[in-house]
Amino acid sequence: MNNVNIITALVAGVLSFVSPCVLPLIPAYISYISGASLQEIQSGEVSSKKIIINSIAFVLGFSTVFVLLGASATLIGKALLRHMNTFKIVAGIIIIIFGLHTTGLIRIKFLNYEKKVQIKKSNSATLIGAYLIGLAFAAGWTPCVGPILGAILVTASTYTTMWKGILLLIVYSLGLGIPFILTAWAINKFFVAFKKIRKYFHTIEIVSGILLIIVGLLLIFTKSIHF
Repeated sequence: MNNVNIITALVAGVLSFVSPCVLPLIPAYISYISGASLQEIQSGEVSSKKIIINSIAFVLGFSTVFVLLGASATLIGKALLRHMNTFKIVAGIIIIIFGLHTTGLIRIKFLNYEKKVQIKKSNSATLIGAYLIGLAFAAGWTPCVGPILGAILVTASTYTTMWKGILLLIVYSLGLGIPFILTAWAINKFFVAFKKIRKYFHTIEIVSGILLIIVGLLLIFTKSIHF
């Protein structure tokens, strides 16, 4: 598989984490899956081991959905194998549109749709509860994660073997999940870093959009590459 796509998927995961729609909500997710307030977490009243373990369960939850989506996208792509060159051009155009949306040059209404899944708070502090919240997080279509994830899935659909699509989404999930676990481990340092990162949100959106546009152009103009 093209190493560029692996690196792109990892970077895309990290950019999803620091996006304006995800990063500000990270403390709330950590609080929810630990069953404690942020004040209790910051003061050390809650076991850091519990927070980290529940965070891993949360990451496994959204990774499960992303990987299944990646496998499904590749299977759909295989069905169009005879027309792969045409399909790659169409896929590239779709990714470019996602990129333009992410940069803010155009706005596509349905990409701003968000579906929320309700989970009882009393169950959120358990491992199963944290895993379910991860599933719910992946099921939500947020303005920032939607276009980036969509572009990765479109890329996965151009692969000819399912395991490559699965691997691509595993790498994307790692890019999104590892920073989340590190944040749960060092929540106090997160608040300090967040104040510095917040002023670069617009720049992050532009960089994310440019990355997607480049991926789309590569798909269109590198017909000779076999995945």
